Amino acid sequence: MSTGHAQQATASVAVVDYGLGNLRSVTRGLERAGASVDVSDDPAEFTTADGIVLPGVGAFREGVENAGPYREALLEAADDGTPVFGICLGMQMLLTTSEEADRAGEGEVEGLDLIPGRNRRFTGDMKVPHMGWNELAVERDHPLVDGVNGEYAYFVHSYYAAPDDEGATVASTEYGTRFPSIVADESGTVFGTQFHPEKSGETGLRILRNFVTLCDE
Repeated sequence: MSTGHAQQATASVAVVDYGLGNLRSVTRGLERAGASVDVSDDPAEFTTADGIVLPGVGAFREGVENAGPYREALLEAADDGTPVFGICLGMQMLLTTSEEADRAGEGEVEGLDLIPGRNRRFTGDMKVPHMGWNELAVERDHPLVDGVNGEYAYFVHSYYAAPDDEGATVASTEYGTRFPSIVADESGTVFGTQFHPEKSGETGLRILRNFVTLCDE
C-alpha cells in the first residue's frame, strides 16, 4: 500500500465500535480515502453521519450479539438511504443467517437481514480459512467498484455469503467455488466486501474512495 497522505475530508463516516474489528486500520484507510471518521459506540451518532461502516472479525453469533444494541439504528439508517458498508464479518452480518452458528450447535442466529441470504462454509479440498490475495471479478455496475475489475484483494474467512437473489452479487471470487466477494442490496446503498479493503493496497483504497464519494453525494 502506498504511504500517501490522507485527502481533505469530504464526508463524515461513523465506524461502529461493537467490540469486533480492526478499527485502527479501517479508520486509517477511510481517512486516506478522504473521510472524516468517528469511531463510535453511540447509535445516536449514526443519524448524523454521511455513511456507516460495520467492520468485523470473528464468529457470526458473537458479532450479531455484540451489534445487538446497534441493530435498530443500523436498520433505520439503511431505511433512510444512508450508505451502510459491511466489511468481512460485517458483510456477513448484513445477511439473514449463517451456517456457522448451526455448526457450533447454537441454532439459528438472525443477522440484520438487509440482504436476504445465508452464509455458507467452504467445502471440498480447499484449505479453510481462505486466506491471502485473490482476484475480484466484477459482475455488475455499482459505485463501489468504479475503476475496479480483475484486481486482487486480501481475504481471511471460512464462510461466504450466499444471497437469495443472485443479482445481489456485485463481484465474485474463485476459491474452490465461485462466491460473492462484494454484495449489495436492491437500493445499492447497503453493501459489503468479504475481503478487507483496508488491507488490500491500492485496490482497497480505490474502493474506500468510491465509498466516500458515494457518502458525499
